[in-house]
Order: sequence, then C-alpha cells, then structure tokens
Amino acid sequence: MFLTGSENRGKVVKMICPYCASEELKVIDKRESDEKSVRRRRECLKCEKRFTTYERIESADLIVVKKEGRRERFDRNKLKGGILKACEKRPITNETIEKIVDEIETELRNEDQVEIPSKRIGGLVMKKLKRTDKVAYIRFASVYREFADLESFENELKKLGGKKR
Repeated sequence: MFLTGSENRGKVVKMICPYCASEELKVIDKRESDEKSVRRRRECLKCEKRFTTYERIESADLIVVKKEGRRERFDRNKLKGGILKACEKRPITNETIEKIVDEIETELRNEDQVEIPSKRIGGLVMKKLKRTDKVAYIRFASVYREFADLESFENELKKLGGKKR
C-alpha cells in the first residue's frame, strides 16, 4: 500500500485497516525502505491482521511519452502491475518486486528529464528482470517487444542461453 498526497492534497488522510476498515491501528515496525520512503508494518487492533504501508515524499510528476507520441502521467502502480504480471507464479517475493519498482522510479527521477520515453522504462524493467528471473524476463519481453512469431521468441531465448527445440 502506497500513500501519496496527489489524490488527497490538502486533506487529512486517516489510515484504515484494509481488511476490516478499522481506524484502530498500531505501528509494530518502521524502517527506511530507501532514501525516499519509509516502510511501516502495522497491526489492526480490531481484527489483529497485519499489513505493510510505504510512505514516500511526492516529487514532481514524470510524464511518460508513449510510442505513438501520446503522453500520460507516470503511474507507479501501472509499472508494478506489468512487473507483477511477468512474475506471476514465479518464486519472486513482493519485496523483490517492490525493490525493482523503487529502483526504476528512483533512476527515472534522478534523470534531468520530466518526459521519459516508454521505451526507456521498458528497457529498465527488462534489465532488472533479466537479473532477477529469466522466465519473468521472457514473459515481459514477449509483450514489450511484441514478438510476432515463434522465431522472435526463440531468438530471445538464444540470447539468454536457451536451446532451440
């Protein structure tokens, strides 16, 4: 769960339990996730379930420039969703995925550009997934590179060291 102020600018936001909607919570652990975010482990005093929240400072909006020239605001959740889809049913922890998303977002925000080509983001995801899990990498690459046929897929496998059947 990420808390940002963009939707709630100027409003006081109450933390609620995602399971029972109670506002009676306690923080049981707090850690710096990276230099820009804080990870808090919380427990609901009503249903006693635990969950994690991440709080980060909101910085200037990044604009993603799509292939066809359309522009849209950078959406961290959309990035995470694409990575989650590639990592589905793979032995990759949520923390690892969160770390990948954090690293990519940090890298993008550290650039001196507000407008980022979607190709740049896709390249960063592929680089991170290639190091993390080859199957997740191939899944992402097949969508990102729009493999049109089996030959394209086999060529990518060869690059990874896979063998042609």
